[in-house]
Amino acid sequence: MRRQEVQERLERLELPFNAYGVDPYGVSRWHLGVVFEAMAFFYRNYFRVKCHGIEHVPARGRAMLVGNHSGGVAVDGAMVVTSCFLEANPPRLAQAMAEKFIGAMPLASVWASRCGHFTGLPENAQRLLEDERLLLVFPEGARGTAKLYTQRYDLVDFGTGFVRLALKTRTPIIPFGFLGGGSAIPTVANLYGLGRALGMPYVPVTPYLLPLPLPVPLEIHYGEPLVFEGTGNEEDSVIQGYVEQVKTRIADIIEKRRHERWQGGVKP
Repeated sequence: MRRQEVQERLERLELPFNAYGVDPYGVSRWHLGVVFEAMAFFYRNYFRVKCHGIEHVPARGRAMLVGNHSGGVAVDGAMVVTSCFLEANPPRLAQAMAEKFIGAMPLASVWASRCGHFTGLPENAQRLLEDERLLLVFPEGARGTAKLYTQRYDLVDFGTGFVRLALKTRTPIIPFGFLGGGSAIPTVANLYGLGRALGMPYVPVTPYLLPLPLPVPLEIHYGEPLVFEGTGNEEDSVIQGYVEQVKTRIADIIEKRRHERWQGGVKP
């Protein structure tokens, strides 16, 4: 059943695949099928993800998904991408800007690029948006996934580049809140020295040592689009004001859902 669902959605995915099942960015239909079949299990059965507000993600055209980051490793990114594929109609491929260290890992870099995720360079992101793609951005970057369990719903400083890019490409921003990532991988410490030795930002440590995700319920809440006026060349103070509006919207989504989860008996 899972394979059938994934294959049906692949058929409806509006990407210009050629006769070999590859699009102009090198995204491979076969690789997507393998990955989404695995992700569908985690999404439906392991994490039992609840997705709200998917109607705010446009069916077609450029858009930027912007949300909070937590959980030691990018479980949140994988589930957000999967939600757009499994829940949106028609299905959409959200493409993320991968951390640079992934590009240095031969196997991981190939699979990431075949699934539409590229090194986080501004020119890559701009090209995707100008080609009417769906871009996933975590403005907290690696600092977000490095948050400890007690900080899992805090928001660290957002970068400003995503707002300049949205203005430059006239792209609506879809804010979202991701809940449960910090509980799935409850980080109690980060080993930065070991991470550098392995070519990574850090290695997260959990109470059970390995950063393997626990089967806790996860939630994704998409908010209404934010559209800002400008060219992307505004003063830093103006850009920072827009960034704070996005950050505040995400924080509001998280706080509202944390309260509702607590009332519903789910550990927030």
